[in-house]
Amino acid sequence: MTILGNQGSHAVPCAGRTVTRQEVEDFLYSEADILDRWDYDGWLALFEPGARYEIPTTDHRAGWSPHETGSFVDDDWDLLRARVKRLKSRKAHAENPHSRTHRLISNVRLSEHTEDSFRVSAAFVVHRARDGHFDAYVGWYEHVLVPTGDGLRFRLRRSLLGHESLAAGARLSFIL
Repeated sequence: MTILGNQGSHAVPCAGRTVTRQEVEDFLYSEADILDRWDYDGWLALFEPGARYEIPTTDHRAGWSPHETGSFVDDDWDLLRARVKRLKSRKAHAENPHSRTHRLISNVRLSEHTEDSFRVSAAFVVHRARDGHFDAYVGWYEHVLVPTGDGLRFRLRRSLLGHESLAAGARLSFIL
């Protein structure tokens, strides 16, 4: 892997082409719109088969494995597809009707890359309105993206919460 430094890069060579930060920003903004519209089929299409979706617990530390230390979400490909299926059904009682969400993404950085993938970090704020409550979830993303003939795809989508803890009764029943 090539490390591009703390400042990230405006572009990375990957899979025989150059991927720009603008292309990655557009991808992340489109994903935010898809999620805010609750288009889970569209969201799942942004993943390559075999991808992972992770949200470590709030006491997660750099270098720790969420598989060993605990997580709110630790989905392999099969669990990710099952999560989408459940969220689309009426069986997702915690999200029936859906929460209203609004996502903001900033500070997008491209970093390490291999021949076929590269890392992306970005800051996020997800505002959520549900049952008369309004919550803000803040943190950062650590993704591994893969360029394909159909555009960028997630190999790993990881959301790291900046919270010290979640409020009592708080649920992550939506995609962060």
